[in-house]
Amino acid sequence: MNRAAERPSWETYFMNITNLVAERSTCLRRAVGAIIVKDKRILSTGYNGAPTGLRHCLEVGCLRQKLGVESGKMHELCRGVHAEQNAIIQAAYHGVSVKGSVLFCTNQPCAICARMIINAGITKIYYQSGYADSLAQELLQEAQIELIRVEPEKRGELS
Repeated sequence: MNRAAERPSWETYFMNITNLVAERSTCLRRAVGAIIVKDKRILSTGYNGAPTGLRHCLEVGCLRQKLGVESGKMHELCRGVHAEQNAIIQAAYHGVSVKGSVLFCTNQPCAICARMIINAGITKIYYQSGYADSLAQELLQEAQIELIRVEPEKRGELS
C-alpha cells in the first residue's frame, strides 16, 4: 500500500475541512463553510448562520423564503451572517491577522463578502460551487485576487 498516493492535496485537505465546517450552518437554503489559511495553517473558520446568541433560521424559519427573495439578491433581508464574513470576524475577534492569507469556501463569495475579503488582505480564494454574482467576480479580478474553482478530488490522486 502506497500511503503517499492516498494523501489528499493541500487544496483537497482544506476543502474537505471547509465542507465539514459547512455542516454547522443553520441556513435552510444553503449550507456554506469557509476557512482562512496561511502557511498551511488554519487561522479561522466560519459558517453561515445568525449572530451569536440570536435565534437562527432552524428555529424561526427563513425570512428570505417567507418573502420570496431570490438567491443572490437583497442580502440584507436575512438573519444570517455569511460564512466568509464569520471567518473574517472570528479572526478579528481573536486578534488574528488574515493579511496575506487564502480563503477556502464551499461557494464563490458574493459581492458583499468580496469587498470584505479585499479589505481583509486575503490574496486567493478556492471555492467549489459557483454563485450568481458577476459583480463579485469583477471586484475580485480588479483587486487581483485569484479565484480558483476546486473540483472534488478522488482518494489516491496525486497533486
